[in-house]
Amino acid sequence: MADLMESIEDGVAVLTLNRPQALNALSMDIRNGLIRAMARYADDSNVRCIVITGAGRAFSSGGDVKGMGERAARGYESRARGIQFSNTIPMAMRKHPKVIIGMINGVAAGAGMSMSLACDLRIAGKSARFTTAFLKIGLSGDWGGTWTLTRLVGTAKARELFLLPDMVGADEALKLGIVNRVVEDADLRTATMEIARRIADMPQVAVAAIKRNLFAAETESFATVLDHE
Repeated sequence: MADLMESIEDGVAVLTLNRPQALNALSMDIRNGLIRAMARYADDSNVRCIVITGAGRAFSSGGDVKGMGERAARGYESRARGIQFSNTIPMAMRKHPKVIIGMINGVAAGAGMSMSLACDLRIAGKSARFTTAFLKIGLSGDWGGTWTLTRLVGTAKARELFLLPDMVGADEALKLGIVNRVVEDADLRTATMEIARRIADMPQVAVAAIKRNLFAAETESFATVLDHE
């Protein structure tokens, strides 16, 4: 069974991280599959919205700890190259012309949390939980989590969540602005797909422009955003 499963339903591509026994830790097969899917869907007119979720009881527990150990044994440069490669995924997500929705069905930890934050919208089930987790394994962060979390929750709370990496439940995540909506676990797929199909039915040139402009609004001047609009 593939580590990353793909399906297309009514214009919505669903990418499912499929390592439930490992809480969907981000294997190289998952990373490579995400990169290929993002590139393929960018120009696919049959795909007008993308949903990312996890199989089983987790969204993603983050980096593959076994793989981390193997890379660490090969030295710093190998570890750095691996992080640089992984960081191309959240950048592709941010720049992607299609809206990407995180369907958060369980724990999202470390790089798994950062990947959820790179989505344009996040719909969480009641059992969803979030933790930065990086400090617990001696890392400062990756997948852009420090950037995205700061913009979602503010500087003080982002510092707290990185320096005191406790679990944040779905309801607290909603209050902090980490997720957009929380629904019952049994309703998560239905609720997420309804939102995805609403976006898929919108004029896609305008959707892509709105996504681009909102990204620019986080990094560019007011005058530049006016030019984009």
